[in-house]
Amino acid sequence: MSKQFDVIVIGGGPGGYIAAIRAAQLGQSVACIDEWKNSKGGPAPGGTCTNVGCIPSKALLQSSEHYDHASHHFADHGISVSGLGLDVAKMLARKDTVVKQNNDGILYLFKKNKIAFFHGRGSFVKAVDSGYEIKVTGAAEELLVGKHIVVATGSNARALPGTPFDEETILSNDGALRIGGVPKKLGLIGSGVIGLEMGSVWRRLGAEVTILEGLPTFLGAVDEQIAKEAHKAFTKQGLKIELGVKVGDIKVSKKGVSVAYANAKGEAVTLEVDKLIVSIGRVPNTIGLAADAVGLKLDERGAIVVDDACKTNLPGVWAVGDVVRGPMLAHKAEEEGVAVAERIAGQHGHVNFNTIPWVIYTSPEIAWVGQTEQQLKAAGVKYKAGSFPFLANGRARALGDTTGMVKMLADAATDEILGVHIVGPQASELIAEAVVAMEFRASSEDIARICHAHPSLSEATKEAALAVDKRTLNF
Repeated sequence: MSKQFDVIVIGGGPGGYIAAIRAAQLGQSVACIDEWKNSKGGPAPGGTCTNVGCIPSKALLQSSEHYDHASHHFADHGISVSGLGLDVAKMLARKDTVVKQNNDGILYLFKKNKIAFFHGRGSFVKAVDSGYEIKVTGAAEELLVGKHIVVATGSNARALPGTPFDEETILSNDGALRIGGVPKKLGLIGSGVIGLEMGSVWRRLGAEVTILEGLPTFLGAVDEQIAKEAHKAFTKQGLKIELGVKVGDIKVSKKGVSVAYANAKGEAVTLEVDKLIVSIGRVPNTIGLAADAVGLKLDERGAIVVDDACKTNLPGVWAVGDVVRGPMLAHKAEEEGVAVAERIAGQHGHVNFNTIPWVIYTSPEIAWVGQTEQQLKAAGVKYKAGSFPFLANGRARALGDTTGMVKMLADAATDEILGVHIVGPQASELIAEAVVAMEFRASSEDIARICHAHPSLSEATKEAALAVDKRTLNF
């Protein structure tokens, strides 16, 4: 006898578990299926984000930043450190503890919200009168029926053709988070978010890091002025970033990895490293979903085709997060999960793609929301720009971290904020003010007129708003 639910969510990552919780809050009977396992084989909900992405990478970034500060910056504060040591195994164990706390937190939330959790892989069987039959393949096979199905199966790391991940020498984000000791030489292919964050972790801990990027520009999706500032900071720290390269043969031996490539000048170069992290993007995960069993439509990338409301081509079947169009961001998945749960309940769920923030958790951090200057130019939009450097911010000076700036772009006619771009300390936190402002369609004048605490990093946002009207007070 199959178990009946109003909503079945396949996938327990940020999009899935949040969709399940919101649906339960709205009075639906809900099941969530997730197959992630911890080291002991137990359930580990949270998806890529919690297990091998956002959460563990931030834990290692924090640990490595502490080590970097103790190694190079404590002396500036009058703090002497002798006999500084590094225990990578303990650092990784702390990271694993942080991950488990998040896994356990999600399981608690399922229990609190009376959500039935099934540990295993969910796949479509067939359409039935009351919805869809879903099979759970795990320790014990289950057969469920749901009136509504929400697919939130996430994404997988994209491998280089002919060079599969072995997670020992050729690493995805998963293996990059489990390197047991600091490699002497570390190579990365791809200078996106994962590449820069993982490169930063191991560079701080002592690795010689080289990043190979196929595109001729650095961080092409980022505002050009901000990207240049970030590139300058990373290069100064010791990250070697080569742009416009064409990667050729990759050979693995007992000594490590040999990467043959042509540099921007077309010259043949060979990079010898101990480990190679490949971070060239991610692909939607529909493996084992049995989409063809019910005729669920996929696009040429393998993503599930949805409309603006996250509806698929099948009645009662929805999809959210990395497995559909749009940015592969945990918080985007969460917003879609909430919106879908509300739409199922007859409400009007809402996701504004124009105000989804982006963050790269390097040091300096990079964060932005809205349009870049190059996008506005390409669209022929007349705009005003204002920027303010952290060098002139009192709190940044006290922190000893004055790299970067806040930049604001506003419509030339209406003064509505069109984009905010930050590179510098705590950019990930500062960007929230910009997101709120843009969601309420604020003008730069609105931010300029709001009192900000002194001394605070947020004053740089106010000053950037003032700079739009060429009237900064502290620069």
